[in-house]
Amino acid sequence: MEFDVISDMVQKASAAQKKIETFSQKYIDEIVKAIAKTVFDNAEVLASMAVDETSMGVYGDKVEKNRRTASMLWHNLKGKKSVGSVEEDAVNGIIKIAKPMGVVGAVTPCTNPITTPMCIAMFAVKARNSIIIAPHPRAKKCAAYAAELINMNLKTLGAPENLIQTIEDPNVLKSSELMSSVDVVVAIGGSTTVKAAYSCGKPAFGVGAGNAQCIIDRGVSISESVEKIINGRIFDNGIISSAEQMILVHNDDFAETVKELESQGAYFVRNSDEALRLRNLIFDEDGNVSSEVVGQPVSKLASDAGIELEETVRLIVIEVYSTGEEELFCREKLFPVIGLKRYETFEEAVAIAAENIEAEGMGHSVVIHSGNDEHVRYAGENLNVSRLLVNQVGATMSGGSYLNGLVPTTIFGCGTWGNNIISDNFNYTHLMNITRISTVIDGAVMPSDEEVWADV
Repeated sequence: MEFDVISDMVQKASAAQKKIETFSQKYIDEIVKAIAKTVFDNAEVLASMAVDETSMGVYGDKVEKNRRTASMLWHNLKGKKSVGSVEEDAVNGIIKIAKPMGVVGAVTPCTNPITTPMCIAMFAVKARNSIIIAPHPRAKKCAAYAAELINMNLKTLGAPENLIQTIEDPNVLKSSELMSSVDVVVAIGGSTTVKAAYSCGKPAFGVGAGNAQCIIDRGVSISESVEKIINGRIFDNGIISSAEQMILVHNDDFAETVKELESQGAYFVRNSDEALRLRNLIFDEDGNVSSEVVGQPVSKLASDAGIELEETVRLIVIEVYSTGEEELFCREKLFPVIGLKRYETFEEAVAIAAENIEAEGMGHSVVIHSGNDEHVRYAGENLNVSRLLVNQVGATMSGGSYLNGLVPTTIFGCGTWGNNIISDNFNYTHLMNITRISTVIDGAVMPSDEEVWADV
């Protein structure tokens, strides 16, 4: 019965895709804009539903995320070619013709239940695909309502029915059947979800875990760096995969950093008993993060751990003395807690960051606060991450920003380091096939053997 449901959805999606494949670029862009504008205009109600249903995150931050992501994605997509000839290279005699992939199956997480489905839907439709969304069971109502609002607006534009569908009662079996039935899969979630996507027998895009290390270099403003770090770590109660997870600071700047953290609303754990209670609350016996703490406010974490905090506290900071696998607090933490580690040299800071992301978060992101170009380049050359953000807020800028050149997205490729097929920010170009028309290059000549094998 469950398989029949998915089969019926795929058939309807395929019919819708065949229709949209004939649409003009202008018409496609009107539909894509409507998807974004629907979420933008309904940011408040969708944020409220997401918090109520998932019991994660912060209402105000979700409102901001809904609006910012919708506007930024559309601003980046408008004017981009995805129909017919998208590139003509006269020098090399190549013309590129965009073709859709077909039906996209998207498995989306409860940590980002509105903007991630919106993002994938915009990319899918931009490339003239249809899409079926399998939301996390914990976020099925808000995801379905967002799709309902979008489809109401698409209907007024004359878009094909069933262009965007959502599984009403999602579960593992339905997600598995969906992934094996569509033309291409985009899967965001835990390692089990990503592995299932790569094992489904269809082309798949999965993304790895985050564990963004944050290096504070010498000679920078500690106050400004701490402000950005805190803003990133606490945004939406820390459930963004690109959020800062560890602060690495020079030993000589340690006291000033702690003082600045505390002045900006952080609680620095100095009591070993508090640290132990916090550890036991957050991690189970196998070292895995408890699902009960994900996306919870700092006040609840402290209360459950028996730690008394003032109401002004926004973040808990705990100093760690080990790295990598030896220290659980060096792992990804999807709640407002951050680790703090000292270093003696910049090279040591990079080595610590490398060890921590090797334990978890390979290929994702690192943030560095620095005015030293040589240090920035050294970090870029020695850290196996897809994004190295300089003097920015990791949580809200790794997925693109009006202030940087990264492609706007909510889906972060982590390369082969993170067992992903891409290392860039996922976007609509990943959901297009390209036909390359090749002509003989005007004036081209065959090189001689001497020219081919000549020294460079």
